[in-house]
Amino acid sequence: MAGGGTGGHIFPAIAIAGAIRRLSPQSEILFVGARNKMEMDMVPIAGYEIKGLDISGIIRGPFWKNLSLPWKILKSLINAREILRNFRPNVVIGTGGYASFPMLYMAERSHIPVLIQEQNSLAGKANKFLGKKAARICVAYEGMERFFPADKLIITGNPVRSLLTKSVPDRENASSAFGLDSQLKTLLVIGGSQGANSINKTIGSHLHDFMEAGVQLIWQTGKNYFGEATQSASGWEKNIKVFEFISQMDHAYQAADIVISRAGALTISELCIVGKPTILVPYPFAAEDHQNHNALALVKKDAALMVRDNEVPSELVNKIFLLLHNDKMREILASNLSGFGRPDADTGIAKEVFKLFSNKTVG
Repeated sequence: MAGGGTGGHIFPAIAIAGAIRRLSPQSEILFVGARNKMEMDMVPIAGYEIKGLDISGIIRGPFWKNLSLPWKILKSLINAREILRNFRPNVVIGTGGYASFPMLYMAERSHIPVLIQEQNSLAGKANKFLGKKAARICVAYEGMERFFPADKLIITGNPVRSLLTKSVPDRENASSAFGLDSQLKTLLVIGGSQGANSINKTIGSHLHDFMEAGVQLIWQTGKNYFGEATQSASGWEKNIKVFEFISQMDHAYQAADIVISRAGALTISELCIVGKPTILVPYPFAAEDHQNHNALALVKKDAALMVRDNEVPSELVNKIFLLLHNDKMREILASNLSGFGRPDADTGIAKEVFKLFSNKTVG
């Protein structure tokens, strides 16, 4: 399993590994990630061994900050080859992130079957390059033959955290877990582990409006805005629950009437499973603008609303109240979004992995 850097690459990989273990408990699974990235901590917690490559992406800013990048890439390719020789995998699975490219590239050169799990509606350059020789490419969106050979594609959906597909709490218990009233309208605001500056500042400046309207908030701020948000919510702690990071996302989703979120592939896949009316705010600096493409794919199907990042201060709160006061719109968005949900995506991908076990060459 190769990938990481963000939860959007790590959680799908862990979900696929879990499905492989369920179908074949004797399977040996090794993760490969980037050193000093979050996967080096999260994967062992999930119960899997991981090895780290000294690899990173291009750093924005002065060119000299990237002078060591060619050496890191070469070194990571050499280390990837050593890992393949020692572990001798039947299949290599890539979920994206810095460590994915060197592992998949060296696997293809070694004639080891490669499965790519592309989470976004706009494929990245690395996966498009690797896809030419991959044995299988599992995707979440239709129309991906624009980027990959059509005969290698299979629509499986994106794997999500198992807590969202197992025993789901009802609204009353979910609200109670946060100390909230299940009878009141509730917003869930999430912006990724680092937070979303535009979303957080706009929500923070309109807390009085939400309180006057009798609206509750479950607000994941990320670490950078947590202190300021906590201060802004002072005195309204009964109705505004501020978190740096929410571990009980199954409860948070079920307690919410509306979700405001970035448009990362993992978050969108989770929202499709829980089927909540959603306003997406794509991160404007995502690689190759993939969050904007992810959001538009749902907006075109009347499965979500979208506000561009630079329009958040003027439009976000208006759209929130539009949804709060329009039961029919919420119902339509939720129903259409649920149509994209694939709770068994991890099992579907695992089955594709086992089909490749007898392959001796790529493609």
